[in-house]
Amino acid sequence: MAQSIPELYGSLVFNDKIMREKLPKDMYKALKKTIENGTHLELDVANSVAVAMKEWALEHGATHYTHWFQPMTNFTAEKHDSFISPTVDGQVIMDFSGKELVKGEPDASSFPSGGLRATFEARGYTAWDPTSPAFIKDRTLYIPTAFCSYSGEALDKKTPLLRSMDTLNKEAVKILRLLGNTEVKHINTTVGPEQEYFLVDKDLYNKRKDLIFCGRTLIGAPAPKGQEMEDHYFGTLKPRVSAYMHDLDEELWKLGIPAKTKHNEVAPAQHELAPVFDTTNVAVDHNQLTMEIMKKVAAKHNMVCLLHEKPFEGINGSGKHNNWSMSTDTGVNLLDPGKTPAENTQFLVFLVAVIKAVDDYADLLRISVASAGNDHRLGANEAPPAVVSIFLGDELTEVLKAIENDEFFVGHSAVQMDIGAKVLPHFVKDNTDRNRTSPFAFTGNKFEFRMLGSSSSVANPNIILNTAVAESLRQFYEKLKDVPADEMESAVHELLKQTIIDHKRVIFNGNGYTDEWLEEAKKRGLYNLVSTPDALPHFIDEKNEKLLTSHHIFTDAELHSRYEIKMENYVKTLHIEANTLVEIIQKDLLPSITTYMEKLAQTASLKKSVVPGISVSAEASLLSRLTELAETMTKDLETLKADTAMAEYEVDKDLLKSAKLYQSVVLTDMEKVRVSADAAEALIPDSILPYPTYGKLLFSISDRE
Repeated sequence: MAQSIPELYGSLVFNDKIMREKLPKDMYKALKKTIENGTHLELDVANSVAVAMKEWALEHGATHYTHWFQPMTNFTAEKHDSFISPTVDGQVIMDFSGKELVKGEPDASSFPSGGLRATFEARGYTAWDPTSPAFIKDRTLYIPTAFCSYSGEALDKKTPLLRSMDTLNKEAVKILRLLGNTEVKHINTTVGPEQEYFLVDKDLYNKRKDLIFCGRTLIGAPAPKGQEMEDHYFGTLKPRVSAYMHDLDEELWKLGIPAKTKHNEVAPAQHELAPVFDTTNVAVDHNQLTMEIMKKVAAKHNMVCLLHEKPFEGINGSGKHNNWSMSTDTGVNLLDPGKTPAENTQFLVFLVAVIKAVDDYADLLRISVASAGNDHRLGANEAPPAVVSIFLGDELTEVLKAIENDEFFVGHSAVQMDIGAKVLPHFVKDNTDRNRTSPFAFTGNKFEFRMLGSSSSVANPNIILNTAVAESLRQFYEKLKDVPADEMESAVHELLKQTIIDHKRVIFNGNGYTDEWLEEAKKRGLYNLVSTPDALPHFIDEKNEKLLTSHHIFTDAELHSRYEIKMENYVKTLHIEANTLVEIIQKDLLPSITTYMEKLAQTASLKKSVVPGISVSAEASLLSRLTELAETMTKDLETLKADTAMAEYEVDKDLLKSAKLYQSVVLTDMEKVRVSADAAEALIPDSILPYPTYGKLLFSISDRE
């Protein structure tokens, strides 16, 4: 590495250091005021920033700029314009104005809109988000933006995310004022999304139609070895993987993405990257970039990065852990227990607000992570169940019980751990263990929302989380706003006590994987929304619609459009998967079965011709079994085709009915086809199989460079 890491880090980002260097002092102050306080950006400031940004970009070899936005897909979008501006003498100058910085006009008609926009209503606008730094990638200046339609509807994920952050800030500051905190002026939510992924050899990937079209394998017999030896988790990095991770870190660091931790995950070929937390909208931008760069760097190493939630049957899938907290502009984490009574009161108010929010809007949190891919993962022994509950740990749970019962809590003193080996230092035991079966776990000074799928945008769950907590705080404020100062302590205690009584059902510190917990959750009245079609209709329930529209996160039209988009995405995903499976079986696997059966028949015939009367029972048995499997597969395939057509027929008539048909009928048909396909695959030599097996895919990244 030619540059040191501090020199490399953020070298392609138009960050605060660059702005101070490039901008006149008054313009820099005006821009900082906009970023920190959300004030309006004047055109003269925008022009000054645009000139500085262009000069900096040109110094780094950029030729184009793009307004980079996040439409209602799990991907980002960009339209590139060059800086060139023709002059009257036939030459060009490099030009970039304030208007071009703050506003762009991409076509809005071809992005998912859930009925908000018709094809003939094509105009859309992008608006600069100055709180998320611009950066350079592939010789282009990227400007993070929000995206809306000509008539003002939000067509992206960033706009409602920013709205939710503003809402939480407003309600949190109001509560802090009531609690006597007059120093804090602004509160940001912060997120650190851990990202799991698989790496497979690119040459093998290119031979799997299911991976290419669907991101996951639709068939595949188990490899002789999977994850049962538990030897991959935190194991030594293979040279090829290590080289990939090294290059990935460098590319992320250049863009100011604080990639911190990397390691092997549980399943073979599975890995994880974790960043340092950042302000939520920046963290969302960074995670979108991280997923894109993971794939690009993998291609340079002749590998493919798989971000699907369940690329392989029978081993762990991939998630994304959303570490969420709230921080003040004075540097205080509101979910960090304090050292004084006032600080502890503050902590407990915000802690209980989160508990109430998760209980009140557990269905929305489940919906925020709902997708066809994540349905395969939730509830398996690698991810939390579909029931949303909160893990607090023993000590915090005891604190809440003490408040509920009007008892004085006597905390346990820090326990010093002695693990026997004299050469090892003593260390202090954490006051909570980690519960990896919990969907929503308190982990010291943050909550870890563990239900997210690896390919999804982290904007969705954070929109819901921010807004739901803001609503809890709003209700707290309404109950406390008229309380006299000398009665506030008692009123806060009663508020905490009643909230704990009302919402303690959502707290569960045990094993979330057991059937007993699912029965207990049902008794407690908690949702168990197993599939996306089960969950999505609750998105437009009256209480949820009221939450999201009253806080101006969505208009009613925007809310319903997102329901339509999520449902359409589910249906389209399963339709593609069903069609892909049909093609693989018809065009690839069945012909390979026929080829192998021909070879078996020829072998049996040749044996008999050479040695009359010789036994050919082995060949006959294989022929019989393969014939049986091929016939069953063919029959089940016809059922799959018919049921897929039936589900597709309902799309325009009743989208929810179509989704439920895909979930309950088409997926079942696909599993039946897979049973026969996997059984046949296990009998056919690799040399005849039309695609690489699980064994090759999962163990393809060898120690050789």
